[in-house]
Amino acid sequence: MPDSRPRRPDDSAPDGAEAATTDPAPALVLSGARLTDGRAVDVRLSGSRIEAVGTAGSLTARGPRIDLRGYLLLPAPAEPHAHGDTALTADGAGPVSDHPEDIQRRATEAALLQLGHGATAQRAHVRIGDVQGLAALEAVLQARRALRGLADLTAVAVPRLLTGIAGADGLAMLRDAVKMGAAVVGGCPDLDPDPTGYTAAVLEVAAEHGRPVDLHTDGDDPARLARLAAMAGGLRPGVTLGPCAGLAHLPLETASRAADQLAAAGITVVCLPQGGCTGSERRTTAPVRLLRSAGVRVAAGSGALRDTANPVGRGDPLEAAYLLASQHGLPAEHAYAMVSTTARAALGLPDVRVEAGFPAELLAVRGEQLSAALSLAYSRIVVHRGRIVARTSAVREYCDSDPDAAAGPDLPRQGRPDSGTGPKS
Repeated sequence: MPDSRPRRPDDSAPDGAEAATTDPAPALVLSGARLTDGRAVDVRLSGSRIEAVGTAGSLTARGPRIDLRGYLLLPAPAEPHAHGDTALTADGAGPVSDHPEDIQRRATEAALLQLGHGATAQRAHVRIGDVQGLAALEAVLQARRALRGLADLTAVAVPRLLTGIAGADGLAMLRDAVKMGAAVVGGCPDLDPDPTGYTAAVLEVAAEHGRPVDLHTDGDDPARLARLAAMAGGLRPGVTLGPCAGLAHLPLETASRAADQLAAAGITVVCLPQGGCTGSERRTTAPVRLLRSAGVRVAAGSGALRDTANPVGRGDPLEAAYLLASQHGLPAEHAYAMVSTTARAALGLPDVRVEAGFPAELLAVRGEQLSAALSLAYSRIVVHRGRIVARTSAVREYCDSDPDAAAGPDLPRQGRPDSGTGPKS
């Protein structure tokens, strides 16, 4: 049934569009941070932007100053493929509650967990239709409003069926979902009896409302992928597919041809290195190197966060980057870009660099090189719209060695010897 309530002005605004309506944060200086090029810098933030970057110790503070010596400063990650309505449901006893208040609580908690990992912008796929109707979407939109100023959460409406008699209600509900505030038109064509018709319906609704498209597909049918690429080519503001793990199981020549078609159509692929987000998916990842070599823009997301599809899902962008580096052989810089710069581009967000004039969406992790940060990035400081919104401090301590043992070299200790902060990791 259509929602007759007036749409709240922020429900369907693109991520970051509300920044102008948020009270600006006081000027903040991040001092002594290390950049990936090895420089130690001060970074002054003003409002939601980076105002200035200078050598360490060169910038004065008109407000608070945060000592980031021993930290690597990076563009903040973004989460392009989450499932807020089903997150955190793996450990519950009995049936999962579909009550809107419970969905809102789970979605909010899941978004905060991912924010703590560094993801200041997040896209959540939300199921609509069946007996729930639009209740889950409304709950996630409520979570979005509750998180305003902490993280940008975008909802993707995901109907089950869109074709035939059974799909008529789903199509009407999809249009209602967009009017309610779903910022992205999505779905899973693999579950519809007519996947091509399903895709056509999604593209039509997206074109009507000027919305981006984000489709969930395994990508194991090359003919279907070719039709999708032909249908979606040139659509603005853009089309995203994920997780496309089935591409990895196709013959190399077939997968290469599909990659070329996706690249020509300008379609973005979001892979899920930490595991799929439905129980039936293969526990593999899309062929990242093949897609990238064909010119496809490939971002990485987290997928399931401790639900039945992945009860141990962490929702951690840095873990996704670590897996891309360790299992797919990508350089650390390329792996991190897939969860930050490329993920933001997939969400239609402006680029972030640690340079004056760019958005103040930043992540500081303990360490001085990116490879080390991806390996042991426990301590983190997250900046969203120019203010610190999350901090995680990890302390590792070792007991004293056996005093009766023969004298030997001092045991290694973590942390900067001159920091005076104790051993931190």
